[in-house]
Amino acid sequence: MVDLTSKEIGIKLAQAGKLKTNVLCVYGSETIPVAATPIKEINRCIANSIFTLSVQNNIDTLYIGEDDLEGCCPGGQAWFGYKGFMPILKHFLSTGSEDFRGGAAEFLIADPDLAEKQLHSIGKITPLGKYTVIKKCDDVEDLDLEIKAFICFGLSEQIRNLCSLMHFRPEKGINSQIPWGPSCASFVTYPAGMAEGGPKECIIIGPTDPTGNYWFPENFLSIGIPFHIAKQMANDLDQSFIIKRPEVAYPTKRKKYKNLE
Repeated sequence: MVDLTSKEIGIKLAQAGKLKTNVLCVYGSETIPVAATPIKEINRCIANSIFTLSVQNNIDTLYIGEDDLEGCCPGGQAWFGYKGFMPILKHFLSTGSEDFRGGAAEFLIADPDLAEKQLHSIGKITPLGKYTVIKKCDDVEDLDLEIKAFICFGLSEQIRNLCSLMHFRPEKGINSQIPWGPSCASFVTYPAGMAEGGPKECIIIGPTDPTGNYWFPENFLSIGIPFHIAKQMANDLDQSFIIKRPEVAYPTKRKKYKNLE
């Protein structure tokens, strides 16, 4: 396997998926990168900020850190390991409580007890560093960075093809999951291996959180890829169906269905 740089891996992933969005990478740092933008300056929602980074060109690096949390969603702070989950969260995720925002609830989980069990199953979330950094791969020049994961956004066909490329090499056939949690967990926490009880050694498809549907395009999906899997995918690209059978990966002629037009 060729020892590709993180920038080269990002280029290969973008080529494989014919992505119009920027491929992002995730790593931890003990210092704030030069010219990096605090996540909270983009949006209170960490996931929204990450997606914005991928689709816009005026910024190239975002960060959140243990000493720079104010202004970010409390849930996101917890899913990045900088704070614990609020005790009231189990009520907010399920049926609500009069003790929190007048009974406001998301109705994502059947009841508070089940929500508590799901949160407990996640286990300890360990931050990647004093700061968690999300950066466009095209702007990664430091070869010493310990990249933990890559994030890609695309149309369903693009993500399907990336999933299939991931299955080009592994011996086992189940290497992907669509776990429960907020969008920021799908983008970063799970693929970067931060959650003690989270999925291991697999790509993460998402997001599954409907509260982000107002800002996340209805025809898009995300794929979070651990570093070693992304590196293998990049190495396998030229031997895979995407290059060898492009008419299969991205057909120019397609069957049409009248009721879908």
